[in-house]
Amino acid sequence: MLRFGTIGSGWITDEYIHGAIDSGLWELSAVYSRTRERGEEYARKHGVSRVFTDFEEMADSPELDAVYIASPNLLHYDHCKAFLQRGKHVICEKPLCAQEEKVKELYRLAEQQGVIFLEAIMFLHLPQRKILEEALGKIGKICLAKIDFCQRSSKLDAYEKGELPNIFNPRLETGSLMDLGVYCVYPALALFGMPQSFQSDLVLLESGADGCGVVTLKYPEKLVTLTYSKLGQAGANSDFQGTEGTVAVDSISRIAGVSLWRKDGSTQQLYGGDEKYQLMGWEAKDFYRYITQPEESREEYLRCKELSIQVAQLMEAIRKQCGLRFESDSAHH
Repeated sequence: MLRFGTIGSGWITDEYIHGAIDSGLWELSAVYSRTRERGEEYARKHGVSRVFTDFEEMADSPELDAVYIASPNLLHYDHCKAFLQRGKHVICEKPLCAQEEKVKELYRLAEQQGVIFLEAIMFLHLPQRKILEEALGKIGKICLAKIDFCQRSSKLDAYEKGELPNIFNPRLETGSLMDLGVYCVYPALALFGMPQSFQSDLVLLESGADGCGVVTLKYPEKLVTLTYSKLGQAGANSDFQGTEGTVAVDSISRIAGVSLWRKDGSTQQLYGGDEKYQLMGWEAKDFYRYITQPEESREEYLRCKELSIQVAQLMEAIRKQCGLRFESDSAHH
């Protein structure tokens, strides 16, 4: 078993811990929080005794083999760097960083230290991705795909009352593209590669964060539209249209509710769904495998790395085209 620590104490960290421990491969040995009180409360909740309030000190700890990072986007770079520098394996929530250059730098550091660095994106690690890919092979030539992740934010009411929740605060490098759009960009690039060109537009909120956006990716013989929003709730979701039929997906991030619609009108349900913690367990299993079987899994790991860099590159280009700037952009340009 490998020992891991966590940075971040939201629901997503709870789910990752549940999935990692459920896999039987991981043991939680420490948690980090900026405040001692919150850290101890979180440690109690998960039955651990070790609490850190200094992430550099945590990165130095011999009690950890790896860390799961789910801090605000703005802090990902510093947190990842601290652990990678000290030879710890790192899995960090998406999006890794707002700039492609920072993502590349972290991968270079991981390579130098001989450790695994992974972006926590469920899509790449779910076994049902094979079901989706096989189904796409059955619908003939794909000319149009619509990849959607629109989910009304639970923090929208607070924002509309004049508060500034993290997710609508551009100073933390958040917003609709970074939070939900990334779930659309990943499958598009994983399935179809980098586009020839793209067009994007967004709705900007008063806070300076994007509330929703649309990106059209152009390929030689197809268009792929990405729609993402934190302002409204989608019901129609994603579909991939081919000459012989359509593959519809209820949730692209979980690859749940996959069905095949043939041009003769017949339909076939291919996959239902899983609990969130089970989905995150697949990430934890692959993370473990890349660490413990580096030779056998190298090709797969390098594919994850390549996609992480491409996703960061495209998302940075989308922001640039839409005039969506973060304070950290100037430091790199």
